[in-house]
Amino acid sequence: MDFIFQDWKINTTKGKLIMVLFRIAHLGTRNRLYYWLGIPYRIAYTIVVEWILGVEIQWRARIGKNCRLHHGQALVVHGGTVLGDNCSLRHSTTIGTKVLANGENSASPKIGNNVDIGSNVCIIGAITIGSNVNIGSGSVVVKDVSNDVTVVGNPARILMKKV
Repeated sequence: MDFIFQDWKINTTKGKLIMVLFRIAHLGTRNRLYYWLGIPYRIAYTIVVEWILGVEIQWRARIGKNCRLHHGQALVVHGGTVLGDNCSLRHSTTIGTKVLANGENSASPKIGNNVDIGSNVCIIGAITIGSNVNIGSGSVVVKDVSNDVTVVGNPARILMKKV
């Protein structure tokens, strides 16, 4: 049960609902039995979370503990994304793949621990974002980001390094 409610204390009501529903849907990645038994639930998850609440966090995404959703609206997290512990996501943010020259999709981003992602941010492609990173609102991140920095802009560039 702790797995399902691990984000409970740090979220608002809507964030609590979305993360609990996500954690239950994510159980389908743990073994084949959960996958097959969970198909009807994941259909309901898609209808409630994506269509009604307007947040697309694909159930295959790997999200660490204490994920905080601020203003959960128009948020997209691709199924291949890896998000570390203690991360914050804000509205109108997209974390996903990009289309490569051969027409296929790239891998999804891997994001470290303690990352604070502002609103209207796009994090696209097979990139790695380090731990203890702040990403300013409206940034477009298409290259790797090292640990302990703040990045802003389009394309994102380092504004300051934490000491």
